[in-house]
Amino acid sequence: QVQLVESGGGLGQAGGSLRLSCAASGSIGSINVMRWYRQAPGKQRDFVAGITVGGITNYADSVKDRFTMSRDNTKNTVYLQMNSLKAEDTGVYYCNAATSYRTYWGQGTQVTVSS
Repeated sequence: QVQLVESGGGLGQAGGSLRLSCAASGSIGSINVMRWYRQAPGKQRDFVAGITVGGITNYADSVKDRFTMSRDNTKNTVYLQMNSLKAEDTGVYYCNAATSYRTYWGQGTQVTVSS
């Protein structure tokens, strides 16, 4: 089992920055990839960014060059640095951890960007 706890959401201004954190616990050695997803009101949950065990990252086109995902293995935590925020970045951000057998989700953290 893997437990994920997100933090760092809140209210940001357009053009500003926020940083999200996701702390993992439990069977963290089984995790292959960690990802961030977001869900805007009334819309489906969409992929935002991912990072592999080896540190390889990939991003949705909508956030490329604005968001950076990183990891601190000493703290079992991944981060999502969000710069140049836009109103369309508003939504609930979920942390996701994938093992060879299943995926796990955090409870989500709300990000609201005011224009």
